Amino acid sequence: MSQQGRFEPGTPLPDIDYTGVLQRIPHRYPMLMVDGVTEIEAFKRAVGIKNVTFNEPFFQGHFPSDPIMPGVLVIEALAQAAAVLVVASLGPDFEGTLVYFSTVDEVKFRRPVRPGNQLKLEVVLERSKLMIYKFRGRAMVGDNLATECSFSAKVMAGGRSGG
Repeated sequence: MSQQGRFEPGTPLPDIDYTGVLQRIPHRYPMLMVDGVTEIEAFKRAVGIKNVTFNEPFFQGHFPSDPIMPGVLVIEALAQAAAVLVVASLGPDFEGTLVYFSTVDEVKFRRPVRPGNQLKLEVVLERSKLMIYKFRGRAMVGDNLATECSFSAKVMAGGRSGG
């Protein structure tokens, strides 16, 4: 860790369980879309997990006879995994900091995500400047690509949520 509390790029960080996710990002049910992070390298990459269950509130209306996780929520899950990566890389002083979506590009939905699936959320940091981070993300179900996209997010200055 450097004197500012940030980890050096590429430093392997410990896995982050559900409680650790709650410490790092302010999202809560029903909008929390990351159950844990199983791989993380500071300022480089992370692999998050989202266990998709039938009792998710969106399945009541999307679609009752053929439940599919909305694509925008798959993208949200990727963004939350990226937020955990950034906040964990910045160090403990940044826990709970708000990280806002800036852009989403090149989105491709390859297969539906259904109840009982486990989403593997792979995010790679492509570049950063002035607390704005650009990522490439892939959501996988098993060995199958469900969604891929590029997106950016900004760490909000002084944006600790308190939650």
